[in-house]
Amino acid sequence: MPKDTKPVNLRLILLIGTSALLLIVQVLGLFSSITTPIERLEYSMQDTFVRVRGTEDISGEIVIVAIDDQSFNWTGLQWPWPRSYFAEIVEQINLGGGKVVGVDVLLFEPDEQQPENDSAFASALEKSPASATVLQILRSSGQGFETESLIQPLSVYREALDGMGITDVKRDEDAIVRNVVAYNAYQGETYPHWAFEVARLYLGAEAPVFSSSNVKFHGQDIPLNSGLLPVYFSGPAGTYPTYSASDVHDGIVLEQDPDAFRGKIVLIGATSITLQDIYPTPFSATKPTPGVEIVANTVDTIINGKFMTYAPPWLGLVSILVAAGLASLITLSKRPAMTISLLGMVIAAYIVTAFVMFSSQRYILPTIAPILMLFLGVILPTLEQAVSQEQEKRRVRNLFSRFISPEMVDQMMKTQDLNSVNKRADLTIIFSDIRGFTTLSEKMTPEGVVTLLNPYLEAMSQVIYKHGGTVDKYEGDAIIAFFGEPVPYKDHAVRALRAALDMRKALAELRDKWAAEGRPSQIEMGVGINSGEVFVGLLGSAQRINYTVIGDNANLAARLQDLTKTYAWPILISESTYQQVKDEFDVEFADAVTVKGKTKAVNVYKVVGHKDAAEDEKLKAWTQEQVKPQHNI
Repeated sequence: MPKDTKPVNLRLILLIGTSALLLIVQVLGLFSSITTPIERLEYSMQDTFVRVRGTEDISGEIVIVAIDDQSFNWTGLQWPWPRSYFAEIVEQINLGGGKVVGVDVLLFEPDEQQPENDSAFASALEKSPASATVLQILRSSGQGFETESLIQPLSVYREALDGMGITDVKRDEDAIVRNVVAYNAYQGETYPHWAFEVARLYLGAEAPVFSSSNVKFHGQDIPLNSGLLPVYFSGPAGTYPTYSASDVHDGIVLEQDPDAFRGKIVLIGATSITLQDIYPTPFSATKPTPGVEIVANTVDTIINGKFMTYAPPWLGLVSILVAAGLASLITLSKRPAMTISLLGMVIAAYIVTAFVMFSSQRYILPTIAPILMLFLGVILPTLEQAVSQEQEKRRVRNLFSRFISPEMVDQMMKTQDLNSVNKRADLTIIFSDIRGFTTLSEKMTPEGVVTLLNPYLEAMSQVIYKHGGTVDKYEGDAIIAFFGEPVPYKDHAVRALRAALDMRKALAELRDKWAAEGRPSQIEMGVGINSGEVFVGLLGSAQRINYTVIGDNANLAARLQDLTKTYAWPILISESTYQQVKDEFDVEFADAVTVKGKTKAVNVYKVVGHKDAAEDEKLKAWTQEQVKPQHNI
């Protein structure tokens, strides 16, 4: 015999498949050459956290001297400015007591107008307590070889400056700057980002020591992300105190605030959009931040220890597995509203936790992958469950539409647990049969039988449906029906008897119609009704299934229908049915009968009609012709 196969748990497969897919994507994200969609979404989430956190108070240790549009308009100078103009700006900074001067201007070529201006600028920088500027390491490859070059400031500046460093920023795939390149190497020598040089000079620290994962600087281990230093942005463009270069040059700044530069880091750089040294940052992609202010944020990050730490890769993988476990627990709820509520609360709680960790500890948890796992791990199985339930409802609807009215099907679908249609229940069962139909059918053509029987079965079924009954089956001209399931009714016996009386009225209308059409019309119907506990449910094979009742009480209804011939009475009911309908219907005791399958006599009652029925509406005994009709075709 073939072994039973266990049903496939599609929900478990969806959960495992989703977690496996996210784990694979997370692993792929570990390769620096691959940027996954999850990483891009992580960028957006981090930016959202930055914006929600808002602008932070700054220490006041850093100010910017801006090469801005106001300076161009005021001076009428064209770019590049004469180095003598920069020298006069630095002299003002020195006069104001600036501690470190950082020059975010390329000093690789001599002054275009007067080369001696370089000496003046270098002299001003040399007189500063400390000064630093930028250099570049360029690499190019092609035709099987690679070249690299180190571009430094002119020698006159190198002799005057106290520090130099690279100025590279890292644009992510969405073009937003979130990191700077912490260091670069040229011919075995390491060159830090010049923000480290500015910080070193300001703090009086030793030179930083770099590795791919961290920097040892000023007694701190600064975490790096694959050689990148995450910048902790204090705010959008304009967060740091900024003075127009022309105002500094003309002495206006010191006149208004003699302490504007005192003991501070003063960064000189371009803010004018025409010089194209602006970048989108987490605070805004539409209002870019000047490069010199990104340097200010970087220096602030270093000197004030605002280092951001990314969760290790393994935590991202673990978070997916934990989210998968939570999703499986959430989907145990059978109520969609509860499932969605739990999902929303868990996701919201995790986002709040991640934000608190970021804003208070500057620790960046993975958010998108676990949230996706939670969302998909709940939604996909829930959708699968909803689709399966809908398919099951359609199957049950199509099945039960054969037995009960469409209205009752709708009511059953709303009130019944479809898994509990198989049960033992207290019902009322009707058996009806046409008297002498076998003899009649032998005298008719097959077409004639169908023409007569189909309208009869249709009319009787509609009456049963009208009173909330279920048509079990047709056995030739016999109809088996029951009341009380799949939609429960406490008054199932009363409904059954009302239906039986209305079935007789429907039969009278059919007889009149058949007589007018010249068809056999002397047709009578016997009905047996019994109430009691039976098994009701879906029985049959995979190819054919039926919603039916079985049990002694169902058999008794059939026996009562047979007794209608013995007692020549249209409707007979049992004691159990009588006790439930006696307040609404007039009945007469017929006999106590020992029916087939029973050892104890059963009380049988004749149904006369409704208590308030007119005399002509009350049932009467059959004649011998009605009990055994002789049909003439």
